[in-house]
Amino acid sequence: MDEEIEIPPFFLCPISLEIMKDPVIVSTGITYDRDSIEKWLFSGKKNSCPVTKQDITDADLTPNHTLRRLIQSWCTLNASYGVEKIPTPRSPICKSEIEKLIKDSASSHKNQVMCLKRLRQIVSENATNKRCLEVAGVQEFLATIISNNGFDSSMSLSDEALSLLYHLESSETVLKNLLNNKKGGNIVKSLTKIMQRGIYESRAYATLLLKNILEVADPMQIMTLKPSVFTEVVQILDDRISHKATKAAMHVLVTTCPWGRNRHKAVEAGAISVIIELLLDESFSSDRRGPEMAMVVLDMLCHCAEGRAEFSNHGAAIAVVCKKILRVSQTASDRAVRVLLSVGRFCATPALLQEMLQLGVVEKMFLVLQVSCGSKTKEKAKELLKLHARVWKDSPCLPRNMILAYPS
Repeated sequence: MDEEIEIPPFFLCPISLEIMKDPVIVSTGITYDRDSIEKWLFSGKKNSCPVTKQDITDADLTPNHTLRRLIQSWCTLNASYGVEKIPTPRSPICKSEIEKLIKDSASSHKNQVMCLKRLRQIVSENATNKRCLEVAGVQEFLATIISNNGFDSSMSLSDEALSLLYHLESSETVLKNLLNNKKGGNIVKSLTKIMQRGIYESRAYATLLLKNILEVADPMQIMTLKPSVFTEVVQILDDRISHKATKAAMHVLVTTCPWGRNRHKAVEAGAISVIIELLLDESFSSDRRGPEMAMVVLDMLCHCAEGRAEFSNHGAAIAVVCKKILRVSQTASDRAVRVLLSVGRFCATPALLQEMLQLGVVEKMFLVLQVSCGSKTKEKAKELLKLHARVWKDSPCLPRNMILAYPS
């Protein structure tokens, strides 16, 4: 476009500062380009008007046809200067059409299949349609299908509904409604069953959705989770069906294990052994976030006696946790030192102390004291060294320079 052409300022979107292709009016009366305001409202999880800072009470976006026609006319008049013509945007699907689609699907299994196929087509068209589906209650409809069909031998309908539900990228409000909506079935129970019996792809989607749902759950809902949830989450970790599913399962444990009763459930499900095996896998450790979350979970699980016992009984646990110190991140190092301190404080048999010395734990604690890392991490390292100073300081395995540097 020729730089000398002056664009009328009211043709520009207040967010992108570019000519609006599909101007829409929000509830505060301000006009934005549809694509820009949708990204602001839905991707950014904001609910305020960028110009007025007022809350946008109605999610519906009203097309500003008058302004669009003015912009199109202006573009046509200035086409000789290189101004591109703006095509008339395709009208987004309306709420009533979605509601009719859902209502008609109730008559038969065949209609449900056709409904899901049409919904997938609608979702793929644009982000606006995703919001329209949300307003029309499609997520609740899909959750009902998952609940009603998720336990059958033929799960194709449930698989399709699950995939759609995940790709809708539901808002926090909708996720909370799914969690609290008993009419559509217990969504956590449904997802757990699919994690247990579903095909690999559906198990992955179920894990990712469970992660999103538990992130918005209240403490009581998290504290009362069934042991089966932890059994299936740990199984997902053990099966390593996909990188995303593994990270989502680990995230579920990070979200749920701050509560004591959940720690017991996770330990009973075999979480510690599976996490140690994951940390031994180089592909898992290549991404910093994975080992970081693993150390957070191990730290929480070692707060209970059963967790410490399981950790101490695993032949590679001490070695792999010690190895990650100062190699992943400050968070991972701090949590790893805390794990070793918990085990060293409550499970300190002569055999375990000798193992920690031989595997380089004592040497690594000295290194933590010397390098630049968090003061709390240093305090924990010093505490562990002082806790068993009599054993380790008198050991012939400890180099003389370390004996001289031993914290008093």
